[in-house]
Amino acid sequence: MMECTTGLTDDEFDGLLAWLREEGVEGYPPILGLSGSLRATLMYLRQNIVQAVIGEILGVSQPTISRAIKALTEAISRTLAVLLLTAEEVPRDCDYVVDGTLFPCPDWRKRRDLWSVKHGSAGMNVQILVRLNGEFMWASDPYPGSMHDVAALDASGLLEGMDPSGWIGDKGYVGRGMITPHKKPPNGELDEKAKEENKSVNRIRQVVERTIAHIKSWKILHTPYRRPLETFEQTITAALALYSFKTAPE
Repeated sequence: MMECTTGLTDDEFDGLLAWLREEGVEGYPPILGLSGSLRATLMYLRQNIVQAVIGEILGVSQPTISRAIKALTEAISRTLAVLLLTAEEVPRDCDYVVDGTLFPCPDWRKRRDLWSVKHGSAGMNVQILVRLNGEFMWASDPYPGSMHDVAALDASGLLEGMDPSGWIGDKGYVGRGMITPHKKPPNGELDEKAKEENKSVNRIRQVVERTIAHIKSWKILHTPYRRPLETFEQTITAALALYSFKTAPE
């Protein structure tokens, strides 16, 4: 039983291993084999454990773990990418709830645009779209943390050809035709009707907040990223694809 450390049940692990073996994986360390390399990589993505600790658990060196993570993160992001919809593939005939989240990384001194004033930390802004029942549907490409949610959503192209009049978003998406909470008027207060409508909107919005919390159970997306910054986007894709792999309807 390895779900606690890898995020996958034994059956899910075996299914993913078979899928990767069928697609072909190169560059993993022979001492670990494909199975051991996958286990090491899942432990890293699920727990964001220091590589030397994973090496100690599996009885190999830190450089061996590093090679395994590099090879399998690439393989997972490539193989499981089919589980992630593009903006063009998102069904047009549904209503959705949208929100942005920040996946943290510390290397903001070299990339000042990664700093998010909203979150008070550096990272990548990713837009998350779910159905009204909370089912994960789509994630945008990562954008610099300094980019506001509405700008990131615009840049993603998701709204092109869409009618978002039945969508739910927070106040950051005002002006895009969605249902959003009422803002307080200047020097005034909301009336009781507006307050009740805001409560209703915020209750519905909880579904996307829960989904984001579940996505961030892959702790590589919730705790500071330690590998080179240029590998972060691929890692984000791998973790999102693993979340989709585990939660996709039968």
